[in-house]
Amino acid sequence: MSGKNVAVVGATGAVGREMIRTLERRNFPLKEIRLFASGRSQGKYLKFQGEDVMVEELTENSFDKQGIDIALFSAGGDVSLKFSPIAAKAGTVVVDNSSAWRMDENVPLVVPEVNSEDVKKHKGIIANPNCSTIQMVVALKPLYDYSKIKKVIVSTYQSVSGAGQKGMDELLAQTKDILDKKEIQISKFQKQIAFNLIPQIDVFTDNRFTKEEMKMVYETIKIMHDKNIQVTATCVRVPVLRSHSESLYVETEKPIGREKAVELFSKFPNLMIMDDIANKVYPTPVEAEDKFETYVGRIRDDLFNPNALNFWVVADNLLKGAASNAVQIAELL
Repeated sequence: MSGKNVAVVGATGAVGREMIRTLERRNFPLKEIRLFASGRSQGKYLKFQGEDVMVEELTENSFDKQGIDIALFSAGGDVSLKFSPIAAKAGTVVVDNSSAWRMDENVPLVVPEVNSEDVKKHKGIIANPNCSTIQMVVALKPLYDYSKIKKVIVSTYQSVSGAGQKGMDELLAQTKDILDKKEIQISKFQKQIAFNLIPQIDVFTDNRFTKEEMKMVYETIKIMHDKNIQVTATCVRVPVLRSHSESLYVETEKPIGREKAVELFSKFPNLMIMDDIANKVYPTPVEAEDKFETYVGRIRDDLFNPNALNFWVVADNLLKGAASNAVQIAELL
């Protein structure tokens, strides 16, 4: 079988497992797949194309003379900071899903539909953007190409899977305990997440915005190559298992209008319009789950600013927000 030798680092995590599934679902041209995780997972087996593949412990020698062409990393920032340079030095191209390299000026930050040409600038490491940023810039790009964007005000409604398997487990456990009239346990999140909303994702910074919110600011500027885009974000964790939703107000240099926006969205790759309010057609997290595409709906002109649009964007955060975006980058490579 011809193709690339690909490694998935952090293979047993929620995103790692989706990376494996995505390589399979998209028929990535593989010669061999290698799976790496911490020592705790060494010796476990995961399925790929119906075959059992053993999980290996990630060590400093994992990439030495192994001939691994591409490594998809989803094992956290600390692991990436340590092992990505080791892999790159061995000749492997790393596509990293953590925040470790996103704002490094020597590391391209890539969403293939938006800035695929940046892949060519890599020096061994390519960063996968934050999940909430990815789906937003996919929706912004067709508008930006028609008229530069001046301002974005975004509120996110982010599912618990953004916090990994432990986040999903906590929502399910709390929901069951509440229904059973038992005392809930709070561990992964700052407050109760079942039947609740938490207006905090990641830690607060000195400017009173959270790190998650500031990621959306800085990453958008880097991906779009435009320091003049003003982004204000409020990121909220919601009791949804999977898929992030976003409400956007977008102000452009010249008027676009709903009709033109629909035309621009409809022609953009991997962006699907669900916008028929008469028949209650608009995207929801459940409808985006397990899909590679980004969905947009509730497209409307602003009431007061002729140069502004409001719309709603939904995508599966484990796929387009992480695994499938990384695999798309690998496809570009």
